[in-house]
Amino acid sequence: MRVIIFGSNGLVGKSLTNVLQLSDKVDFLFPSTREDTDLEELNSIRKVIEENKPDYIVNCAAKVGGIHANNTYRADFLIDNLKINLNLYEVLKDFKNINIINLGSSCIYPLNAPDPISESSFMNGKLEPTNSPYAIAKITSIELGREISNQFGNRVLNLMPTNLYGPNDNFSEMNSHVIPGLIYRMHESKINNNPEFKIWGSGKPLREFMYVDDLSNCIEFLLGLETKEDLINVGTGEEISILELANLIKNIIGFEGSIKTDLNMPDGNPRKLLDSSLINKIGWKYSIDLENGLEKTYDWYLKNK
Repeated sequence: MRVIIFGSNGLVGKSLTNVLQLSDKVDFLFPSTREDTDLEELNSIRKVIEENKPDYIVNCAAKVGGIHANNTYRADFLIDNLKINLNLYEVLKDFKNINIINLGSSCIYPLNAPDPISESSFMNGKLEPTNSPYAIAKITSIELGREISNQFGNRVLNLMPTNLYGPNDNFSEMNSHVIPGLIYRMHESKINNNPEFKIWGSGKPLREFMYVDDLSNCIEFLLGLETKEDLINVGTGEEISILELANLIKNIIGFEGSIKTDLNMPDGNPRKLLDSSLINKIGWKYSIDLENGLEKTYDWYLKNK
């Protein structure tokens, strides 16, 4: 198969590039970046597709961030992510034989969806308010993909991964997702010999995390595999509180101070666990446990920060 990855410089894109370069399923791989493709320009997308003639396009491109970034740059997250998906699908109308694997997010599901959250909860309630603009952009991409498939014939598979982490993530103080943000700030606290470390919110919310290579292996598994469903959750089925996560990272980093909570920062959704029974029935299951994944991630961070 011939595969294009859009967004190959990001967390998922780099991991997926590494996995597909070793895959027996893939004869040709084009890891696209902003340098060769402007996803805000239709002609730029069309040129890359015409030149590389893919059987599959994996769309990893997105403007992403953690709870603070999502809630601060709300218009940017909505506009930028809508542009990426609108342009890509408008071009793909003319390439009906191309299959698309589109990556979404578990934030598409309603705030009060019953845990574990199944695919049937899609569009069944109000979104969690801190990241609703990003969620709406991802919901739009799912609906658009479905209608492109219905009207023009492209096969579109939407994968909804749980919270991802790993090498090449965005490690920063304010705009990161949970794990890279904790690693960045706690490492700095260790270096500065701070007596305490504050986690955002109460520490009580429960979250599910998956090492990014597991998602990449899932995508590789699904290449060439026909499924009846076009919306599939991808997760581990395991959850941990933010406070427990902070203590696990504390042990890995070797921070010797105490962990405190900061109630001035938001908690977000109190619990969010995906029901991944569908992808498990199809034949895929995650393989990298949280502690092992965190150790790999921190080791990468030390070598690359």
